[in-house]
Amino acid sequence: MRVSELYIYPIKSLGGIKLQQAELTDRGFKHDRRWLLVDKKNRFLSQRSQPKMALLKVSLSPTGLMVTYNLNAHHLHIPFEPQINEPGTVTVWDTPCAAIFVSYSADRWFSKILGIKCRLAYMPDESFRKVDENHAPKGFVNSFADGYPFLLLGQSSLDDLNSRLEDKVGMDRFRPNIVFTGGKPFEEDLMDNILINNVSFYGVKLCARCIMIAIDQDNIKKTKAPLKALAKYRRQGNDVYFGQNLIHKGLGTISIGDEITTLSIHTDKSFMINR
Repeated sequence: MRVSELYIYPIKSLGGIKLQQAELTDRGFKHDRRWLLVDKKNRFLSQRSQPKMALLKVSLSPTGLMVTYNLNAHHLHIPFEPQINEPGTVTVWDTPCAAIFVSYSADRWFSKILGIKCRLAYMPDESFRKVDENHAPKGFVNSFADGYPFLLLGQSSLDDLNSRLEDKVGMDRFRPNIVFTGGKPFEEDLMDNILINNVSFYGVKLCARCIMIAIDQDNIKKTKAPLKALAKYRRQGNDVYFGQNLIHKGLGTISIGDEITTLSIHTDKSFMINR
C-alpha cells in the first residue's frame, strides 16, 4: 500500500488543496484547518448549513492563502499572520477554542459571498484544542478539524462505493487527508498502528458520514445516493462509516508514493463492519 493523494483544507469546510508532500505539525498537516468561519455567535460554519462554502476554492501562495469564488471573478488574499490583534473564543461542535480574528476586510468579503454575517478566525500555535478523548488517548491536540487531525481513506473503498452508484462520485466528497492505493476495500478500517516515512499513525475511530457527502463540490447539487448506498453495507447503529480518523506521533513529512506499513490491526468489534 502506498500514499496516492494528500490533501489539506486550510479553511474548514472550504475547498481542499492537493499536495505532493505534506509537513506534519503537532496538530496535523501544516496549514490544515487552522482557519475557521464562524457566525455571529462565534459558532463554526460548515457546508452542512452553508453548502455554498464548497464553491470557495483555496490555494497557497508564498505569503498566505488565496480564496477564489465564481470562476476567479472574486479573490481574497489572506496573509498567514492575522492582520488585527483581536482574540476571541470560537466553538467547534461543543468545544470552545481560543482563536484570533483575521481581518475586517476578510469578514466583509465572506459575509457578502455567503449572504450571512460571519467572521474568519485563525488558530495560533498557542491555542491547544484537544482531540475527542472518547476514542483517543489524552495529550493529543487538534486543529479545527471535527474530532481528529487526519482522515485516512483507501482508493479501493471509493472504487467499491462507485461500483454501486449510477453516477460516480469523486474523492473530494469525503475530504480525506491521506489516500492510499493497494489493499482491499475498507482495508483502512482495521489499521490500528501504521508507519509512513518513519512517522507512526494510530487509527482511533471510523468516520461517521453526514449530509456533506451528498454535496457536489463543483456545483453544490445534492444527491443522497452515496449515503443511501453506504447505508446498505456500511451501517452500524444509526451511522454509516467511510474512512478512519487518525492521530500521530512524531514530526516530518510524508509524500506521494510513500509506503504504508501496517504494524498492528484493531481487534475491537467497533472497527469491524460487514467483516
